[in-house]
Amino acid sequence: MMFLTRKIAWILMLLPLQLFSQQVPVLSLDSVLQRIDQNNVLLQSYGLRAKGYKYSAEAATAWMAPMVGVGTFMTPYPFQKVMEDRDKGSIMLRAEQDIPNRAKLNAKKNYIASQGNVELATRAVTLNDFKAQAKSLYYNWLVAEERIKVLQQNERIMITMKKIEEVRYPYNQSQLGNVYKIDARIEENRNMIRMQEGEIAKARAWLNSLMNKPGNEEFAIDTSYAPVFNPASHDTSSLANVRGDVFKMNESIRSMQLNIESMKQERKPDFRVQFDHMSPFDNMMPRAFSAMGMISIPIVPWASKMYKSEVKAMQYNVQAMVKEKSSMLQETQGMLYGMQAEIQSMQKRIQGLETKVIPSMQKSLDANFINYQENKLQIPVVIDAWEALNMLKMDLLNEKQKLYQMIVDYEKEIYR
Repeated sequence: MMFLTRKIAWILMLLPLQLFSQQVPVLSLDSVLQRIDQNNVLLQSYGLRAKGYKYSAEAATAWMAPMVGVGTFMTPYPFQKVMEDRDKGSIMLRAEQDIPNRAKLNAKKNYIASQGNVELATRAVTLNDFKAQAKSLYYNWLVAEERIKVLQQNERIMITMKKIEEVRYPYNQSQLGNVYKIDARIEENRNMIRMQEGEIAKARAWLNSLMNKPGNEEFAIDTSYAPVFNPASHDTSSLANVRGDVFKMNESIRSMQLNIESMKQERKPDFRVQFDHMSPFDNMMPRAFSAMGMISIPIVPWASKMYKSEVKAMQYNVQAMVKEKSSMLQETQGMLYGMQAEIQSMQKRIQGLETKVIPSMQKSLDANFINYQENKLQIPVVIDAWEALNMLKMDLLNEKQKLYQMIVDYEKEIYR
């Protein structure tokens, strides 16, 4: 019982320390992309604009406010002789109301509402761009982490060689210049590590900005993640179903078609009602009224020319956009197959470096290092072999970075 009590007491004492030593959160690529979709401020603006168009569409069905007026009717000018009291005129009250054509209002409402869908389609295009940017930053971070691992391994090798040289120098088995040369290489290696740490800090800051977070907020990435390329066959119909810019173009075409329908409704008449009430200045005269209904005649040639020409212009614009969409899909199809071939060629090159070239150079360095430890080889030869291997490893990481960017560009082109 005493042992259990002491154990609980130790746990309670260490609990605050564990709370203060919280680890930096690790975000997977999917988590980063999801947060961008949910939190990015620019993406949120498109949703707000779409809601704005929704309310504008509702406002399009409103009627004009009624007009009310007061004045005189058939009142003689001053200083004129009035023969009878009935010629003094009347006080007139007038009320007017425009009654718009319901078909016109509904057509205009549908057109304005469709512009909200265009905004949402624009959001999808922008989101695809942001996702591509985030993937590039994430992959650059991955490569920078791998470079740091290689450089840290290099530093351990150089420190080992420096210690060997320092041990041999008092016995005249090495030269003091070799120690200084290794020191320079170690410092140069550390500068390269600092450079990669700067690349990581830049990627972290940009990713934070895309996720609508403070640029200096700490988080780590999943370093075990590796981009995968999945080649696929592409036809224009499948591309049309997934590409954001095609969706946007379809919504723009639909919006323009609704605008055409709205413009065609201009040939339908509008209405107006007017009511006048007259109270004569002569009490012997009866009160009178006037009621009038009016209708517009938009089919007359000098009025119909406007909407007929606008309809023709928009119809040609729709046809042009349809042609543009077909051309874009055909061009994209060829581009994607070309990108597939380039990516596969890069994969073969990377595979050759990883499975053949670098292992052979590593064996050569290991053999030289053993001979060096046995004092059968001078340090400059080992350094040359190490630098050759290090250059190949860095070339491999550079090629991987290019491959990752190719995959990003390929995926961006599919969902553009």
